[in-house]
Amino acid sequence: MSSASPIAATTVPGGMICLRCDAAWPVETYAAGCPRCASEGHASNLKLTYTSEGRGLRLPEALALGEGGTPCVELPALAQTMKLGRLTAKLEWCNPTGSHKDRMSARLIARARSCNAPLVVAASSGNGGLSIAAYAARAGLPTEIAITAALAPSYRRAMAAHGSRLVEAPDSLARWEHLARRVAEGAFAATNYRLPAIGTDPFGIEGYKTLAAELAGPEQPDVVIVPSSRGDLLSGLRLGFEEAGGVMPQLIAVEPFPRLARVMAGEDYRSRFDGRTAQVSIAGETVTFQALCALRATGGLAVPIDDNAARRAQARLAACGLHAELSAAATLAALDEIASDGRLAGRHVTLVLTGSGLRDPGAHDLAPWPHTDERLLAAAPPAMPGFLPPRTEASVQQRDNG
Repeated sequence: MSSASPIAATTVPGGMICLRCDAAWPVETYAAGCPRCASEGHASNLKLTYTSEGRGLRLPEALALGEGGTPCVELPALAQTMKLGRLTAKLEWCNPTGSHKDRMSARLIARARSCNAPLVVAASSGNGGLSIAAYAARAGLPTEIAITAALAPSYRRAMAAHGSRLVEAPDSLARWEHLARRVAEGAFAATNYRLPAIGTDPFGIEGYKTLAAELAGPEQPDVVIVPSSRGDLLSGLRLGFEEAGGVMPQLIAVEPFPRLARVMAGEDYRSRFDGRTAQVSIAGETVTFQALCALRATGGLAVPIDDNAARRAQARLAACGLHAELSAAATLAALDEIASDGRLAGRHVTLVLTGSGLRDPGAHDLAPWPHTDERLLAAAPPAMPGFLPPRTEASVQQRDNG
């Protein structure tokens, strides 16, 4: 599905434009997103612009580990059951570190290196931190990953193997506070750490345009269903499909409880949206303007899927030979819901399966996990740099999936 939308040679960005107010800015690192929007109390990410022309996507420099080109698998039995014309699954767990995050890290870490960053810092609960650790190791950059006690041992070992320093914080927001301190000292932030949430650095989001390029072309899907928290992946797909040209597919954001769905219905995107879930890769109380913008631009929807529905979908995918993490499997549950009225009859739908179920923390029982209140950043106790206290019961935390 990628032959009609080639990826252009590496291009130097010429500027940045706000996704909300269209203000143009020079290429810099804007911690608070668009400065104009920030001055008005809003939080909006930026997108890169390029002066060069030509066919295909324009992308900044990347530090490659072989990311991209992931398989797109046909699911004919499920397509027939749901009366679809075609159903495919994009297996993003086939990227080097096992998730879609590698597409982002390849360009994000190249950006950090070009800025001569002395340190790369990130707040992570798994996939994102591992990916950043691997690509930073490739670049020869030191990394510090802020985590909580809930981080699975498999992720800890893998991050440490890449040389990352793990800093355990008492809760999710304390990780963001720790990153804010490090950024003030000159570190490069590879994940969001602001409230209201903005999303990841625009250079990283550009990497997700490559996924759109692989899906675009004569066999492009009509609908793409994506697990979503702060919308990095959603935004990158929207930008990539726009550059690829042709008909824009409808983007569907899957979330574990109503957040973006409530914003689409009129609530403020800067609000907090409380909820508990075992779909830890897309948990958290925040959404972003970039996610809202991607859905508006594509006529998309936000579909809340609870854990029970996600587990049933996970079993159905496993019966087809695909063991997806719980948050990725929720895409099938969302499809089942929106296809039930026949609106997708004869259409081509692609599920973006962001990670494998082999290391899915969401497979564990949610019952013993205390809820993490992410209400006030200032109220969060400070992280303790370099200190790894004994692990306690796992807690639901704000994850790093886009």
